[in-house]
Amino acid sequence: MGKRICPWWLGYLLASPVRRLVQDPASIVQPYVRQGMTVLEPGPGMGFFTLELARRVGPKGRVVAVDVQPRMIAGLKRRLARAGLLEPVDVRVATADSLGLSDLRGKIDFALAMAVVHETPGPGWFFSQVAETMKPCGIVLLAEPSGQVKDADFKAEIDAAAGAGLVVTEHPAVRYSQTALLK
Repeated sequence: MGKRICPWWLGYLLASPVRRLVQDPASIVQPYVRQGMTVLEPGPGMGFFTLELARRVGPKGRVVAVDVQPRMIAGLKRRLARAGLLEPVDVRVATADSLGLSDLRGKIDFALAMAVVHETPGPGWFFSQVAETMKPCGIVLLAEPSGQVKDADFKAEIDAAAGAGLVVTEHPAVRYSQTALLK
């Protein structure tokens, strides 16, 4: 799908509880996600954030988790099932040319783009698809690993988001990440 896609087997490490010492999913998504919301998570890997998103949206909400790697999706489904959280999560496999979100036009309240945009074919490709899914008051939290994504590349991502109609409103703190909150 992109320049460098995280290998599926690394998904186990990225979903490790030890990661909570650096990035706590609950504190990162808490300001943005409430019961009953519809949330999009492109590139969920094996669900480090997905499980928390599912807990927060509750039984009346929905999380749409989309990944290009079937093995990541399989691991995510196993983790969701073990946690009893499979019901509110719509798990999808994306293709090289589409995230497969056309049925979500104008339905997403919140999108979490955590360490994923740099792995896609391009930020314009990514944000044009995500922007179409957003409700008029919807927000996107973009967070890219600061040690992996250069400042110029992050700026290009912000420019692509603007080209898709998303505006930066703030830069929330997420450890070891360059961030932007987009509306």
